[in-house]
Amino acid sequence: MHRLQRVLDRLVDRVDTPVPIVLADVMRRNIDRMQAFATEHGLDVRPHVKTHKCVEIGRLQVAAGAVGITAGNVGEAEVFAAAGFDDIFLAYPLWPSGTKGRRIRQLAETTRLRVGVDNLASVEALADAMGEEPDRLEVVVEVDCGARRSGAPPEAAGDVARAARKRGLVPVGVYTYPGHGSAGPGSRELAAQDQQAALTAAVRSFADVGITAGVVSAGSTPTVAFSIGSVVTEIRPGEYVFCDLDNTRLGACTEDQIALFVAATVVSDWVPDQAILDVGTKALGREGNPEKGYGGVAGSKAVLAKLNEYHGFLTVPAGEHRPAVGTVVPVVPNHVCPVVNSFEELVVTDSEGTSVQRWPVAARGLLS
Repeated sequence: MHRLQRVLDRLVDRVDTPVPIVLADVMRRNIDRMQAFATEHGLDVRPHVKTHKCVEIGRLQVAAGAVGITAGNVGEAEVFAAAGFDDIFLAYPLWPSGTKGRRIRQLAETTRLRVGVDNLASVEALADAMGEEPDRLEVVVEVDCGARRSGAPPEAAGDVARAARKRGLVPVGVYTYPGHGSAGPGSRELAAQDQQAALTAAVRSFADVGITAGVVSAGSTPTVAFSIGSVVTEIRPGEYVFCDLDNTRLGACTEDQIALFVAATVVSDWVPDQAILDVGTKALGREGNPEKGYGGVAGSKAVLAKLNEYHGFLTVPAGEHRPAVGTVVPVVPNHVCPVVNSFEELVVTDSEGTSVQRWPVAARGLLS
């Protein structure tokens, strides 16, 4: 029997499905492993809390040695700041519209706050939002390293930094996101090479305008193993804390490092070689495609070939046992981040299923 199924069998009378279950001992090993890797290579760890959105897990990461946290939006930063986290990097090119200007200003009064910026208009807007105290806000210039998302050209980083300094903001460095490192096998190392080249050029661009890039920040879980021996000073992995099927396929984690799964119940089995589970897009998100599926059952080759809002269509390969109606199975998601954001709490246990705690997903649903 698969290890995740053994845990689930011990918990089945204490949880309602669908529900995310976290193995605390596996998660702690993941946290410690990443911290040890960073320490060995002289890097700071600034984990991205968008993966877990959970204050208790963030505290474990800081206790292990993280220098601070990374957040994806102002709302996430506010939740963690209210819980006592005082070193936060908002790694997103912010535009201080609506109430965000006031909220950023308030965060900068109580925390060491860094925000992402990748254009001159944002520099002006952020400086205006900070009013008479722009020097409370540190900015990190985002550059594109090939993901074709946000981020200025690396050679333009210095111009953005110079504009920020002119307006009284504090430019402290550069960052990027090598999202194309998740494209498939073999993409991780190539994306990390692109990341190194972009960050090196961005640091040089800072130097050209007389500014030192003290922070050179890299992501991500798939590429972190290759973010060494370069200009990088800190790493911002997120998914490593739980791991998932996508990272397993990429070789960024092993199957025994998966620390989160979703307990789901078989509710129908009228179609041959198919079982319907009580887990759909509202629980798993829409990460996947018909070719690789939308998640899989641990210890099985069965995959979720289709999702409706509340139904998961589990395709069971010929010759493999099909779970009967009423059976509770451990579903491992392709991408763990949207799963956590779907639930109000995490059921936390260990690999023996000996105890159960419930940790709030405190930043759930916060998108602005």
